[in-house]
Amino acid sequence: MNTPIEPVAHSPLPAGIDFTRLASRLPQVGTTIFTVMSALATEKGAVNLGQGFPDFECDPALVDAVTGAMKAGMNQYPPMTGVPALREAIAEKIGAIYGYAYDPATEITVTAGATQSILTVILCSVHPGDEVIVIEPAYDSYVPAIELAGGIPVFVQMEVTPQGYSVPWDKVAAAVTPKTRLIMVNSPHNPTGSVLRVADLNALAEIVRGTDILILSDEVYEHMVYDQARHESVCRHPELAARAFVVSSFGKTYHVTGWKVGYVAAPAPLTNEFRKVHQFNVFTVNTPVQHGLAAYMKNPAPYLELPAFYQRKRDLFRDGLKQTRFTLLPSDGTYFQCVGYSAVSDMAEADFAKWLTTEIGVAAIPVSAFYNTPKESGIVRFCFAKKDETLQLALDRLAKI
Repeated sequence: MNTPIEPVAHSPLPAGIDFTRLASRLPQVGTTIFTVMSALATEKGAVNLGQGFPDFECDPALVDAVTGAMKAGMNQYPPMTGVPALREAIAEKIGAIYGYAYDPATEITVTAGATQSILTVILCSVHPGDEVIVIEPAYDSYVPAIELAGGIPVFVQMEVTPQGYSVPWDKVAAAVTPKTRLIMVNSPHNPTGSVLRVADLNALAEIVRGTDILILSDEVYEHMVYDQARHESVCRHPELAARAFVVSSFGKTYHVTGWKVGYVAAPAPLTNEFRKVHQFNVFTVNTPVQHGLAAYMKNPAPYLELPAFYQRKRDLFRDGLKQTRFTLLPSDGTYFQCVGYSAVSDMAEADFAKWLTTEIGVAAIPVSAFYNTPKESGIVRFCFAKKDETLQLALDRLAKI
């Protein structure tokens, strides 16, 4: 008979250890706004339209493909660069949609999600003292990654009008210095829902032409562009693609954010440096999921049909919001809808988001959280990647404001 082990109380910290010598690498970083608002939504029983993840299931065929790979014994380490069949499927998709040919052996790397991709791109390309241009509002992992590399973020703020958010390329050009190593762009854009157009890519190309500036293009919402528009990937622009790391995410495309699998496409010299860091960061990525994704990608319909799938949800949500006192900004891409609330309250954005969660029962994210120094614009972001009944419940509650 086994004798139960009694739990032992924590011992006091030994004398002589000076924990103040453990200087934080990210002294300004706390808990993310997404975690804070999701926790508050759970506590208050609110409809969580804050954090960007679906509340519906993925295609059962995708689960079957992964399960089949597990049962077939594909459970040991895959190649560090990713399962060849998946890299080939990625290259084929990019070629078919954007017309740019990447070599799957030397220019495609499978990653543990887009956030790992972004960190690894920055660690492999940015050295201490290098400057990185960040266009705000920006996803919250960008600046910590730059700081971990010893880089210096240089901020350029998007312009916002009733017609939406846009990048002021003249200000981006003015921010370039001899120390500029990387420009980060994101389209479709989180949190604003804006998208880059052909003119934007041409403006970016004009800025970097004749320099050795690299580009990190965050395109995780590439298959969520609406109203018959096409996604203007950096891959469509050969001059930009030649100096760019292009990041995407299976989690966003296939409704499996918890699987944390993405990829980076880049010219071979850039990919070579990326892989040097990648192999000592995560080394490699979940084997059966990679095989399952490779098999599932043989049918392009799921990502080709995604714009219509999410546009219907966007339109349902926007139609409901038109019955409220919110002001709707355009949502040309992503699964996010930004709204102005000046007709409702003069509270700061973070306070309004907490009030909305606590008193109305709908969680949102303050757009001010996406700035290095919070900027108050009276705008919050909702996520409409939810079941119709979830969206309708949220709309019923918001209509009471």
